Amino acid sequence: MHSALRSELVFSGMGIVSPIGLGSDAFGAALMRGEHRFGVMQRPGRQTQESAFLGAELPELALPDVPARVLRSCSLSGKAALAALGEAWRAARLEAVDPHRIGLIIGGSNLQQRTLTLTHQKYADRTAFLRPTYAMTFLDSDLCGLCTDQYPIRGFAYTLGGASAAGQLAVIQAADAVASGRVDVAVAMGGLLDLSHWECAGFRAAGAMGSERFAESPQAACRPFDQQRDGFIYGENCAALVVERAATCRQRGLQPKGLLTGTAVAMDGNRYPNPNAHGETRAIGEAMQAAALRPSDVDYINPHGTGSPLGDQTEIQALRACGLEHAALNTTKSLTGHGLTSAGAVEIVATLLQMAASRLHPCRNLESPLDDAVNFVGATARPHKIHHALCLSYGFGGINTALCIQNPLA
Repeated sequence: MHSALRSELVFSGMGIVSPIGLGSDAFGAALMRGEHRFGVMQRPGRQTQESAFLGAELPELALPDVPARVLRSCSLSGKAALAALGEAWRAARLEAVDPHRIGLIIGGSNLQQRTLTLTHQKYADRTAFLRPTYAMTFLDSDLCGLCTDQYPIRGFAYTLGGASAAGQLAVIQAADAVASGRVDVAVAMGGLLDLSHWECAGFRAAGAMGSERFAESPQAACRPFDQQRDGFIYGENCAALVVERAATCRQRGLQPKGLLTGTAVAMDGNRYPNPNAHGETRAIGEAMQAAALRPSDVDYINPHGTGSPLGDQTEIQALRACGLEHAALNTTKSLTGHGLTSAGAVEIVATLLQMAASRLHPCRNLESPLDDAVNFVGATARPHKIHHALCLSYGFGGINTALCIQNPLA
């Protein structure tokens, strides 16, 4: 879309739940301290008798504004969605917006896998007793129904598949919806993909999920861009971002948290999970072109950086091909884990918080970087004024997304 339209779009509110912090304030503080909650996952349905999959799980979610009858039928993905949406809604003062001019896009598909696994186990030999509501709740669209039932969103609501690029892809689609005039405000959410032991086993078999090397040291397992990485480590995360025009944001007395200046989506034409430097380079270049940025203008990058053996090396190759090795870069997933469908949205929240604080969070476990020419943030937080940030997300199936954010006070 035309960059002039993009320059009018802003982030006016955000909400997040993460293993390291519930809500933006707690999350931002934990980022700067370099906190983590990695360990052997404990939720029912995550392990078999033989497995010990590592990950980072959420603390207990408190939702005092949601009726108990609603919570009883909520999956973990649903509770996380309500928590993130509620914070974003209040921050952006959306109660003052016409509900018919608000839309919702939830990035992610097959979001409630663990809930489905537990249900199948419970009713395997007594299907006659299966609750009729299962006919609705197994669908991802049930999350749209849940959110719009609790918050007055009457423009549109739908889910959007995009594998690990889904969260950022939802933001791009939200920007398109506002720029085209379909709605005045669009909430983009990176949904919590609630893995069961089946998905964990599949990711491990594919060589994508770690960590056999650090099975006895979970705190050391998640190490994006480090020589000793052996796969991503999962994290339960969900984030929501409110996208609208700067004019409508300021009408409600709000200061934009960031300007959305350029986006891009590029496909590899590849069904499989292996990344492609050419596709990543195209996405980066097209987003920067839409934002009218030169490589030297970008002073911060929040990368995809999962800790996968091939993915991290390919991403470094793409960044160097775009002349971006000078930009400060840190690894949000080293703290939060990889939320898969939620990752892109979570990392935009992290970028906006760092932009507001003029400070960059540390990288955990980056002891032997893949490339010393890249400007990695070290093991401690450091001051840094972000003017133009680049956020990157890539997904299985050859989906590459890139997004440029400008500091509204720069």
